[in-house]
Amino acid sequence: MSTDPWGRVDEDGTVYVRTAEGERAVGSWQAGEPEEALAYYRRKFDELAGQVQLLEQRVRGTDLAPAQAEASITKLRESVTDAHAVGDLGSLQDRLTALTELVGKRREELRAARDQARVHAREVKERIVAEAERIAEETTHWKSGGERLRQLVEEWKAAERVDRATEATLWKKLSTARTAFAKRRKAYFSSLDQQRDAVRGTKERIVSEAEALADSTDWNATAAAYRELMREWKAAGRASREVEDELWTRFKGAQDQFFQARSAVFAERDASFAANAEAKEALLAEAEKLLPVTDARTARSALRGILERWEAAGPVPREQRDRLEGGLRKIDDAVRRAEDTEWKRSNPEARARAQDTVNQLLRSIDQLETRLAKAQTAGRDKDAKEAEEALAARRSWLQEAERTLAEFS
Repeated sequence: MSTDPWGRVDEDGTVYVRTAEGERAVGSWQAGEPEEALAYYRRKFDELAGQVQLLEQRVRGTDLAPAQAEASITKLRESVTDAHAVGDLGSLQDRLTALTELVGKRREELRAARDQARVHAREVKERIVAEAERIAEETTHWKSGGERLRQLVEEWKAAERVDRATEATLWKKLSTARTAFAKRRKAYFSSLDQQRDAVRGTKERIVSEAEALADSTDWNATAAAYRELMREWKAAGRASREVEDELWTRFKGAQDQFFQARSAVFAERDASFAANAEAKEALLAEAEKLLPVTDARTARSALRGILERWEAAGPVPREQRDRLEGGLRKIDDAVRRAEDTEWKRSNPEARARAQDTVNQLLRSIDQLETRLAKAQTAGRDKDAKEAEEALAARRSWLQEAERTLAEFS
């Protein structure tokens, strides 16, 4: 007789496996040594263990469906129960039991996930219905509104299904919203023709007024009138496309006729102003020589004379006006700043205040230096440090105050 921890071979060649319930005959061996019999039946066990391990890997490492996993476990459990093999069959049963529990847990998780998906699907479809109802009641952008309703239907189809009663109720609401939108859109377009007729009448009146002004030579007043007509045009709304295009062509033609005539007159007038511009260029160059200002009174007197000649020179072309006027204005600003600085420098009250500030800081510094010396002599390090910090601040302030006082010198 030959044995191992999980089985034995009897003298008559019967092979037994040891289980928790006791020994069980698994086969007979007459062809060789008992050790060969045990080795053969151990391999049978290893094959079963390999199948269990493979099933464990599939269950734990893939999304194997619970029903399929349970069927595989049941089949393999039967194979282990009736196995003609020698080994720890009980451990294989325990592993299959653990797998059964794992699959059961996964089944519950999937059930919970499905329930959650249904809840989410209901929320999605309720949101779709709510948006469709809002579009049906509020939207006036008919093209985008219709397109969005079509998108909502596609989103509905793509969403998970909920219970039949809820699905039917929500779908009815969605269909009602789409129908209401279609009716409102139809009513809008049926009334649009009436609105377009009213707009046509308004714009025909605007065009008539614009054409009546096309030959005007009252440039400023007529330009303002055209701006007002343009405002009325924009506020009137739109007629049908062909009417809109025809009326706009007439309106723009009248405007162009007036503004082209005005531009021609202004261009001729600007040409006559070219000599004035040359004179002002020379005056600007003369004024720029006053910079930088070293004597505000002399600079102001010279600039006053330049300004008199500037006014006498007359108007310049519009495209040069801003540059010339701006250049002279910068010089005038520089002279004014110099005058302000001179006034501040000669102001006795401001000088006195600056001198008083310097004197106060000097007295404060003398007092702090005395306090510092006493603190150092007495060994009061904290007081000495505070005095040094205060002295540093006062000396910094004194430098600033002395610079301010120097400006009055």
